[in-house]
Amino acid sequence: MKKLIVGRVLCGVVVLLTSSTAVAAVNLGACKGCHGASFEKKAMGKSKVVSNMSKQEVSDAMLGYKNGTYGGPMKALMKAQVAKYSDEELKSTRLGK
Repeated sequence: MKKLIVGRVLCGVVVLLTSSTAVAAVNLGACKGCHGASFEKKAMGKSKVVSNMSKQEVSDAMLGYKNGTYGGPMKALMKAQVAKYSDEELKSTRLGK
C-alpha cells in the first residue's frame, strides 16, 4: 500500500513539474521592467498595454516580433527579447485576457 501511494505521489510530481516547465519557460520577470508588474503599462510609452490584449493578440504579437512581421518603433528591441524562445514557449505565456 505504501509503495502504491509513493508511486502515485511521484507520478503527480513529475506531471506537475513537466507541465509547469512548459508554461514558465518565458522569463516574464524580464518583461515587467518595461511593461509593469501586472503588464499594465505602455512599454516606454509606445506599446499596447499587454493586460488589455487578448491571449491570442499577445501570442500573435510575440510570434510576430520573433518572425519580424509585427511591431512598431520597438520592433528591433522586442525581436531580440523573444528570439531565444521557441514558438511553443511564446504561445504558452498565459498573458492577456
